[in-house]
Amino acid sequence: QLQLVESGGGLVQPGGSLRLSCAVSGALFDFYVIGWFRQAPGKQREGVSCISTNGNTPNYADSVKGRFTISRDNAKNTAYLQMHGLLPEDTAVYFCAAGVTVRDICIYEEYEYGYWGQGTQVTVSS
Repeated sequence: QLQLVESGGGLVQPGGSLRLSCAVSGALFDFYVIGWFRQAPGKQREGVSCISTNGNTPNYADSVKGRFTISRDNAKNTAYLQMHGLLPEDTAVYFCAAGVTVRDICIYEEYEYGYWGQGTQVTVSS
């Protein structure tokens, strides 16, 4: 019913920038909260950021706050994660996810999200 496809990952040097995109199809994008998660080899998947249906209530993990910006363009059915000041510890597979919630503010916990993309690799290395 709902499909999410991430793109924009790649290899970047420390201090560099990348913008990840999450294209959503199969349902009306406006109804869904969008979250970004990441998983590094040998580590558990962790929440990075999320954005409410109208884009007014983004949340960020402390590890990325001030460096990453989440946004959405409902007209294009696409969400974004703009990443600046990338660090080697940001290296991971990044996933976008969609969920339906009645919360006033989104949370970046896995249980809130029922639909997941396949992930895109981000590698930060010199």
